[in-house]
Amino acid sequence: MALWARHVSRWGCLLSTARAVELPRRLRSRGCTARACREFAPLAALLAGKEVVPCRLQAYRQLSAGSCSSPDSAKDGSFSSPESNLPSVQQEQAKPETLPDLNAKILDRDWDDIPPSSALEVISEEEAVQIIAEPLPPVQSSTLRDYVDHSETLAKLVHLGVDLSQVEKRQKAGQLLLTLDFEKDVKKILLFLKDVGVEDNQLGPFLTKNPYILGEDLEALETRVAYLKSKKFGKSEIAQMVSRAPYLLLFSVERLDNRLGFFKNELGLSVKKTKDLVIRLPRLLTGKIEPVKENLQVCQIELGFQRNEIQQIVCKTPKILTASKKRLKQTFDYLHNIMGIPHHMLTRFPQVFNSKLLRIRERHMFLAFLGRAQYDPAQPSYISLDQLVSLPDEVFCTEIAKASMQDFENFLKTL
Repeated sequence: MALWARHVSRWGCLLSTARAVELPRRLRSRGCTARACREFAPLAALLAGKEVVPCRLQAYRQLSAGSCSSPDSAKDGSFSSPESNLPSVQQEQAKPETLPDLNAKILDRDWDDIPPSSALEVISEEEAVQIIAEPLPPVQSSTLRDYVDHSETLAKLVHLGVDLSQVEKRQKAGQLLLTLDFEKDVKKILLFLKDVGVEDNQLGPFLTKNPYILGEDLEALETRVAYLKSKKFGKSEIAQMVSRAPYLLLFSVERLDNRLGFFKNELGLSVKKTKDLVIRLPRLLTGKIEPVKENLQVCQIELGFQRNEIQQIVCKTPKILTASKKRLKQTFDYLHNIMGIPHHMLTRFPQVFNSKLLRIRERHMFLAFLGRAQYDPAQPSYISLDQLVSLPDEVFCTEIAKASMQDFENFLKTL
């Protein structure tokens, strides 16, 4: 556009120059005096317009000098003929005009002057049909699946193995993920978890259980890990605790310290045994403390265990602290009152409390039917509680009951 405007301006200047030459010639043909011709030169330039550049003004001066005779010739009454001046005019017009240097900088500057397209610019129907608009995310939805195609964060979390159908069941977890940027918010947490010791194949299940950690401050998470290291927990032990208790790093240093102090003082354990306890069952640091207190009271008051016996039971079977009180009392009642197992034997094999009561009852009744229900280590054909509950059915029948699997199945049908 700018180049075309220059061509128009140049042709306008040439046309103005020709008019400036033609007008004095007409005046001379009408008997113009030399003085009139000299006075006419600036007037011709004025009539040519403001667009005439200084180089054109000099051309006008040359044309005026060549067209009008000198004052001396005017006195003699002789004027130069128009034909004598024509070659001068034609020679002036024949000279090629010097064009401006259109180098790359000028062209670039001209193109930069072109204003950008406006968002309100009217386009044709053909152009409008060719526009492919991306689908908008739903304004409201009850499932995160509808947002996966619109969210880089959700798409990459799914690739890691996160189960969004489980995440959306957790309060405000879905809203949190939709507000996070993967590069700014999520990536640094993933790198932190890998540095702690969470394996790549564990990241998906971990974040499925605890998506809230993606919204935590990285510095706070590092402070909690540093606290565990200060308590002499090894890197592999911290990795095991974090993997088995995903909510562990959501709790402040104060809460973790108070919880460790509670188990140490309440159970009368040493520092090493307290560490071993929470390593085996890290949920003790993240779960509610009231059920733990209630189970300790049940063991001591209702089941009749001594304090030192409770310490042994808890160190061997930490799950007894979080077990159902009803199930705990029913299992103890059957073992102690029906099978006749004393407290010191239950303290020696506390894993029996983790077994299903139905399994204990079926096997004990089958042994009693065969006359082999002997649980006193001082008597022959002694059967330990560990063998009673831990062995598979086939091994239990052949090695403990000394019977076939078919015999055991037929007996169960009579119950």
